[in-house]
Amino acid sequence: MIPGFVSDLRKRVGPDHLLWLPGVVAAVIDEGQRVLLQRRSAADQRWTLLSGILEPGEDPAPAAVREVAEETGVRVVVERLVAVTNSPPVRHSNGDRAQYFEVLFACRPAEAGQSPQVCDDESYEVGWFPLDALPPMTERMRELIALVEKGETQAWFVPTP
Repeated sequence: MIPGFVSDLRKRVGPDHLLWLPGVVAAVIDEGQRVLLQRRSAADQRWTLLSGILEPGEDPAPAAVREVAEETGVRVVVERLVAVTNSPPVRHSNGDRAQYFEVLFACRPAEAGQSPQVCDDESYEVGWFPLDALPPMTERMRELIALVEKGETQAWFVPTP
């Protein structure tokens, strides 16, 4: 779902203006070393980590928890900040251009045994996948998952030249 503030911006600037938007990405990994993924309706039906746009004034960690719950019904706990990065520019299926400043979090389910379900129109499917048997996804998604798997205590970022 497109947040109201983004719709308002789009009315003013149109779909061709590249919007720089704040986003969160949640890598939810359970006790069985499975990652929670969604097959997005707007991402060429490839599997992705759960993500979304922050609302104005919203803190990133609670936004990640909110996004996972809204998209899958799974309640999670944020364990650590993994990376701060930006997405490549994208053109969404509705024609809007955007690029996302992303905050990647490692999360775990708040309770064991939660079954994800599609809770909105952003996904075709959601499910748990073993880290060693991931479904079709972009190389970038695999790289983000690999960053989480490293278990580093310090957040990753592109170093300055």
